[in-house]
Amino acid sequence: MDRNRATLIGLSAIVLWSSMVGLIKVVSVYFGAIGGAALIYTFSTVLLLLTVGMTKLKGFPKRYLIYGSLLFISYELCLSLSIGLSKSPRQAIEAGMLNYLWPTFTIVASVLFNKQRASWVMIPGVMISIVGIIWVLGGEEGFNPALMLANFKENPFSYLLAFTGAVIWAAYCVVTARLAQGHNAVTIFFIFVSITLWTQYFILYGLDFSRLEFSWQSITALFFTCFALGIGYAAWNTGILHGSVITLATASYFTPILSTLFSSVVLGEVLSFSFWQGVGLVCIGSICCFFATKKYRYGG
Repeated sequence: MDRNRATLIGLSAIVLWSSMVGLIKVVSVYFGAIGGAALIYTFSTVLLLLTVGMTKLKGFPKRYLIYGSLLFISYELCLSLSIGLSKSPRQAIEAGMLNYLWPTFTIVASVLFNKQRASWVMIPGVMISIVGIIWVLGGEEGFNPALMLANFKENPFSYLLAFTGAVIWAAYCVVTARLAQGHNAVTIFFIFVSITLWTQYFILYGLDFSRLEFSWQSITALFFTCFALGIGYAAWNTGILHGSVITLATASYFTPILSTLFSSVVLGEVLSFSFWQGVGLVCIGSICCFFATKKYRYGG
């Protein structure tokens, strides 16, 4: 495949993933947090099977399959449930922003555990990202610790899941870089996530499917969400394998801006200028961390 075309396909994944926060929240309104997540990952798995195909496990490193699947399942549960359990559109967007700390955490984990070299720029990068999140959670006034704490107390489980997910995804990126040996088991991991979510649903609700509100609106929302998630992973895989990794990595650091924009439109939430300032700070901090290691990875 042509390198430029593959890169464009990879970039489309960033656009698709940017719509996920708003779409997951819409689906959770119709089907519930757990039921909606189970349906999303089930049908996304079908899309991956049709596009990427079924992965043959023969030859896969066992440690990658074990640790990779555990981390992947944990992350996807944290992401989908943190958004699904949010009590308002703004909380869903805030949870999504907390999740976007993962690029910064990934760089830090790579330095600490993968012996990745980094310049001093990483330190202010991490600090800027954290300040950005504080700004996002501070409401209309930006830096407001009291209001930030009040927001957290209103729905701590959602925020903790989002933050935990960011840490777990950073760990997943570091672990797979060391253990995958070029293999990609994302389809298998999606199957595991679907099974886990349906198991949770049956434990909590049994065979009561009346909680799942099927209508043209809900099915449409579910379709677009599954398309964004499943095709997004397939497109990203194509870009990483055949396109410019540097271009994709750099572009991915602007995902919080696109995600916030999509979410605000889909959920009809008007965000304050201070919120956008926080989003910008998260992006700047992530980019600083990226460039702190770039010259050591790519030679300048």
